[in-house]
Amino acid sequence: MRTEQKHKLALRRRWRIRSKVHGTKERPRMSVCFTNKNIHVQFVDDNAGLTLACASTTSKATPDREKLAANAASAKVVGQLAAQAALGKGIKEVVFDRGGSRYHGKVKALADAARETGLKF
Repeated sequence: MRTEQKHKLALRRRWRIRSKVHGTKERPRMSVCFTNKNIHVQFVDDNAGLTLACASTTSKATPDREKLAANAASAKVVGQLAAQAALGKGIKEVVFDRGGSRYHGKVKALADAARETGLKF
C-alpha cells in the first residue's frame, strides 16, 4: 500500500474516533499521541476547548527525560505522571482517546499505568 493511502486511512480513522469521543470538564478526554521519539498526553475539555493538564517525555517536570523514548517502558512512566497531573487538578474520570492506535503495546502500558495510579476510564 502506498504511504499516501496509509496516511489518508489513518487520518480518516482518527476523525471517526474523534467524532464519537468527547470530553467535558467533569470527564475530560485523555488524548494520547505517540511520535517516533516522544509520548504526549493531554486532558482536554472539548466544550471549552481547553487543555486541563498534560504530561510528556519532553516536559521539564519529567524526571530522567533524556532516557525516555517512545517505548512501552517510557509509556508506563508517562502514564503515571499524567495520572498524577490529572489527580492534582481534581480529575478522577476520563474518556480515553487512543488516537487511532491499536490497544496493545505502548498504548496498553500507558493506560494500565494511569489506571493503577488512580484514574478511572
